[in-house]
Amino acid sequence: MLKKIMTGGIAILIPLISACASTPPTNFYVLEALSQTPVLLPDAVKKRQIGIGPITLPSLLARKQIVTRAEHNSVQIAEFHQWAEPLKDNVAQVLIQNLSQLQPHTIFRLYPWSAYGTVNYRVIIDIIRLDTWLGKSANIEATWAVMDEKTHTIISNGHAAIEHRLTDESYPATVNALSQLLNEFSQKLSLALP
Repeated sequence: MLKKIMTGGIAILIPLISACASTPPTNFYVLEALSQTPVLLPDAVKKRQIGIGPITLPSLLARKQIVTRAEHNSVQIAEFHQWAEPLKDNVAQVLIQNLSQLQPHTIFRLYPWSAYGTVNYRVIIDIIRLDTWLGKSANIEATWAVMDEKTHTIISNGHAAIEHRLTDESYPATVNALSQLLNEFSQKLSLALP
């Protein structure tokens, strides 16, 4: 009797073990900043400080899996293609790095910056879209407002909608396209800063 139970138990475990063995590995990704070499300046040259944030992203993107658009207003959530860190944190770091390279005379601080003291200006960013349709397009749509921290008045604001065509359906190509979109958005923000 014991032999029958053990044989039956093994027969049940074998398909379970083989199913686990065939699970594909999970791939992790990060967005990358501009690849330019930063300009090093003496600290005395860097005068103004600009705070970046708060930054908002659609709540759909507040997950570790990469989300892509699909037909009929649906989305695909890639279980085996995930962000290596929270997407909102990665986006903020990329924007700070890009802006620091684009404006080397400015010190950029990420919200909340109170540990570093005060800033001259604050840039509030609302990212409405940051998504891709595998093999078709990558999109970013965002609004921003630049506020004078002394007077608490908005001195400029804007809207950007950028789209790149994709021919590659791979996730590395998708992540690279999103990095490029953030780089272009950073350039638009840089031009809007006082």
